[in-house]
Amino acid sequence: MKLSQFSGVLPNLGPLGEIEVTGVSSDSRRVEPGYLFAALRGTKTDGSVFAADAAQKGAVAILAAPGALSEVPGVPVIVVDDPRRALALAAATFYGHQPETMVAVTGTSGKTSVASFTRQIWEQAGFAAASIGTTGVIAPGREEYGSLTTPDPVALHALLAELADAGVTHASMEASSHGLDQRRLDGVRLAAGGFTNLGRDHMDYHATVEEYHAAKMRLFAELLPQGAPAVIFSDDPWSAATIDAAKAARMDVLTVGRKGSFLQLKRVEHERFRQRAEIEADGTLHEIDLPLAGDFQIANALVAAGLAIATGLEGGKALRALEKLKGASGRLELVGTTPDGAPVYVDYAHKPDALENVLKAVRPFTTGRVVVVFGCGGDRDRGKRPIMGEIATRLADVSIVTDDNPRSEEPGSIRAAIMEAAPGAIEIGDRRSAIREAVAMLHAGDTLIVAGKGHEEGQTVGDVTLPFSDHEEVRAALREQAA
Repeated sequence: MKLSQFSGVLPNLGPLGEIEVTGVSSDSRRVEPGYLFAALRGTKTDGSVFAADAAQKGAVAILAAPGALSEVPGVPVIVVDDPRRALALAAATFYGHQPETMVAVTGTSGKTSVASFTRQIWEQAGFAAASIGTTGVIAPGREEYGSLTTPDPVALHALLAELADAGVTHASMEASSHGLDQRRLDGVRLAAGGFTNLGRDHMDYHATVEEYHAAKMRLFAELLPQGAPAVIFSDDPWSAATIDAAKAARMDVLTVGRKGSFLQLKRVEHERFRQRAEIEADGTLHEIDLPLAGDFQIANALVAAGLAIATGLEGGKALRALEKLKGASGRLELVGTTPDGAPVYVDYAHKPDALENVLKAVRPFTTGRVVVVFGCGGDRDRGKRPIMGEIATRLADVSIVTDDNPRSEEPGSIRAAIMEAAPGAIEIGDRRSAIREAVAMLHAGDTLIVAGKGHEEGQTVGDVTLPFSDHEEVRAALREQAA
């Protein structure tokens, strides 16, 4: 592919347009002969430092912001106002193919579930569908664990091309605030977007909650074409601001939830492992048995159904598909029960609103005590630690504070910040021991939630990620109880 074929992405290149490009990258370690290298300024490193290295490895041109890079011997520097966006659009151009119908969902909590549910609804309708997000990539014949909510643009567009070439026609993906702010989704040809909710998260990256919300609104303001459907959960404190932002961007706003006008939740009955809901759509009342617990899962299911309907699926078919949904890995996932029948759930809740939602979700069917094991990650928003301690002790009967992913921080200092606002909580630093202690104290009627890590299969201590799975530790503890 010649540089001239990136028209609309790069400025007028003149003679440089004849340069052959064999790949794109922002990582100098991955550059090969013929690559277009993007020198991006990050939060920790500046890509311009690696421009010479990229040139030595065979880069044929370098993208850079104005003033970021003077010259690189033997390699032309192409100056663009927004190198991140230029890289994403260049990757989209280079890889070309994408599934015909793409949707993205943003919000603080529920993105993984909505992406998964949307894929499952499409699958039940007979489409070859995929989902991309925190738990990885799931597609026909493909299930890969991932570590990023929104992959970097080069990896993302390479993946979309692979999926399209493999016959995938429909794909749903998560849109994190980082991914949106860093232009990782630019170039994805989206048919619709969704919003779940907004709470405190990523305050180590965004200066304010308002800035955090604004980053998410880029999905509607800049990535979706005008007039595209914006499926918005109606019952969140940030729903009104999101609706206003979507309307300002000239989206086709479709609200779902108790206050929704597109899909309105009229009534719901909570049971231990399912919910019975009445949902009004286009004047027709549908009675649905959702095989998942928790009010928040109803919300996620409605956003997913809304996205499927907004992109062409018949309403009744989409809503009936909700009765066969399977929860995303580590999202209020029932891992097992004690000999007395006490359920043990693993949940990814690692932010205040998510922890509050999951604790409230199990209360209606818990006749005994709600027990929670949780912690907070290191090198992340420190302000949420006492908030989560307060939530746990207010909504659970027994709270055990343990380590999450301490990363470079001293684990005891993280726990201490939580314990300050968690009177009566039990502190057990070793997560394995904390899980065993929690399982051992369960009686008939109790419910245990192990929160924070969900689907993750490692625990990061320092700069090392050690093998660790909440699922496996819960199963091991339950086996000990049954022995």
